Amino acid sequence: MAVSIISGTNDKPAASQALAEIVRGCQNLSGKLFIGFPVIGTYQGRRLIDALWASEDAGFVAFDLVEGKDPSGYRERQDDFAAAIESKLRSRPDLVRRSGRQRNLLVPVHTATFAPGTLEPPSELGADYPVANADNLVQVLTDFQWTVEEGGKFEFDTALSALENVSTIRRTGSDRSFEQLDSRGAKLKRLEDSVATLDARQAKAMLETAAGVQRIRGLAGSGKTIVLALKAAYLHARHPEWRIAVTFQTRSLKGFFRRLITDSFVSQTSEAPDWDNLRVIHAWGARGDKERDGIYHQFCRASGATYLDYGGARRRLGLANPFDGACRLALQKAGLVDDLYDVILVDEAQDLPPSFLRICYELLAKDKRLVYAYDELQNLGKRSLPAPAEIFDKKVQLPDGSAAGDIVLNRCYRNSRPVLTTAHALGFGIYRKGDSATQTGIVQMFDDPEMWHDVGYRAVSGGIRDGEPVVLERREDTSPRFLEDHSELDDLVQFGTFNSEDEQAEWVAEQIELNIRDDELLPEDIVVINPDPLSTAEAVGPVRALLLDKGIQSHLAGVDTGADVFYQPDSVTFTGIYRAKGNEFGMVYLINAHDCYAADRSLAQVRNRLFVAITRSKGWVRVCGVGEDMQRLADEHSELRGADYKMHFVYPTEQQRNNMRIVHREVSDADRLVEGHKNNFSSFFEDMQAGRVDPEDFTDLKPKLQKMLSTVRDGRYGRGDR
Repeated sequence: MAVSIISGTNDKPAASQALAEIVRGCQNLSGKLFIGFPVIGTYQGRRLIDALWASEDAGFVAFDLVEGKDPSGYRERQDDFAAAIESKLRSRPDLVRRSGRQRNLLVPVHTATFAPGTLEPPSELGADYPVANADNLVQVLTDFQWTVEEGGKFEFDTALSALENVSTIRRTGSDRSFEQLDSRGAKLKRLEDSVATLDARQAKAMLETAAGVQRIRGLAGSGKTIVLALKAAYLHARHPEWRIAVTFQTRSLKGFFRRLITDSFVSQTSEAPDWDNLRVIHAWGARGDKERDGIYHQFCRASGATYLDYGGARRRLGLANPFDGACRLALQKAGLVDDLYDVILVDEAQDLPPSFLRICYELLAKDKRLVYAYDELQNLGKRSLPAPAEIFDKKVQLPDGSAAGDIVLNRCYRNSRPVLTTAHALGFGIYRKGDSATQTGIVQMFDDPEMWHDVGYRAVSGGIRDGEPVVLERREDTSPRFLEDHSELDDLVQFGTFNSEDEQAEWVAEQIELNIRDDELLPEDIVVINPDPLSTAEAVGPVRALLLDKGIQSHLAGVDTGADVFYQPDSVTFTGIYRAKGNEFGMVYLINAHDCYAADRSLAQVRNRLFVAITRSKGWVRVCGVGEDMQRLADEHSELRGADYKMHFVYPTEQQRNNMRIVHREVSDADRLVEGHKNNFSSFFEDMQAGRVDPEDFTDLKPKLQKMLSTVRDGRYGRGDR
């Protein structure tokens, strides 16, 4: 037995530290001790609870902390804290039971005053208003008893979820009604409700914000985005005067973040966020109104550095990574920078260059509270970001102590064991047929075998050593069983091989119709992902047309919607792979997966698209494609399924891993140039379709383009005829 200590912020540091030390040293106590939490809205304004002990043995104990020797006024403060917490919990009907004319809370709420500066508690105090110092605190706490009846664990978790705002923030925003208790829609609702409380690591990541740099690392589905939204809302509630920014690369996350933060903040305070002090803002940004602003754009304005948009950065700095080049140039040319923010929270940091994190650091006030969350393995074969000392030129260290600067979220709450293992097996190419160049079918692999443990696997046979056979499986503590027990195993992940794209489109449209009509899924529970970013608009057209014939609305994210909008009510989402990042759905359809089986170059990158698409699912996955390559992918999954989702393989040697990097990962400058041009054309076509670019703006280029295309057709372009 032990108590997890989660330290937020309050204005009573000495009493908070003394409370934490005593509780930590008492092995007979269990549960969680929150410092500076929760924040509760009342008709008189916000109530900032000094500390809260949540335990299945005691219920909830709210602490009135006293700095100094005078605890006077403790009765009023204890009553105030109890009234606020009870009012919050009574808003949940499932936490109240009627007894005669009384409506009683099912989970008890106690209060205590802790005044470590007093030599001894005042003698006149009775049990109704306990006051403790360091000598008798443990006795006061052990006097609080709660006998958990059958079902009481559920009620305790429900109450804790209400205080942590988890149940509020995880709801989809749409009302659900069911006629079948075992439909997919009902199962999805129960899945969302099952993730009722934050685990200890998530709670620490949400509340603990020390001065300096803090990393939050974890796999897709470990709750990073949820935690960042809760953290932003909590800091805004505790410190409304602070200037806080939440930033990201994927523009479709903007609306998602605003909803999550709003839901959490309103649930805590019964007030709306002050969006002047709490900004949800894109990483790059552009000139124009406030909604188009970005962190990099703000840095250029504040420092006097030249701002470059994407096109300008590409022309001036090359195609390899224009944003990195723009950020580096801005840092080199910047003058003195005013402090724009007290806290900056960065999501999906693996998609951003380290130079952008340095820009964030420069924009912060003296305490330099920079928090960045990232997927340790968004690019499967390597760690996705350098160490902080390397990013910040060895000037910045992670803070020490309980508010650790490095928090790893290793438990996956989105993907079931079969879904996540399928994503890893296909992404790494574990069951891919071998090739002569690398003497293995594996496409990419960790250089550090310990990474497998870090991401939640264990060796059930063999060792994770070069050249040795090994069998890996997910640990139950990192892949909870309730994520897969809701459905038959073979229903969680299915592969479909079709003879033509038309056949594929017809099947997907029919299945989506069944999902909505019979399975009681909402249209917004469903996403269709195309892995090739260049072909998405054309590739999804047939499925969308068939759905329209069936009376089912759909939208292509970022094209039919604004760039910052991803989800639409009563509409099935279609998207390319890049916009899918950071989002999640109950049912995921990956179409044209055959495009990810093989590639002339950068096969590791292509396989990563499979990983990203599959891990968008919090329920079910359907991987679809056409032809022989799709059948080969399906065969890889069949081998994995036959092994009960355990991965059997020989760990590649160092030489084999080096060969993989050459054959599957490393590309030449010319290849990078080609990939850069392809991505640019993809963005151009997308903007053209969305109406953000007018073709008339390019009339002066039309003759040159026509001439160039004619020379390419005649085979003359590239041989001196420009």
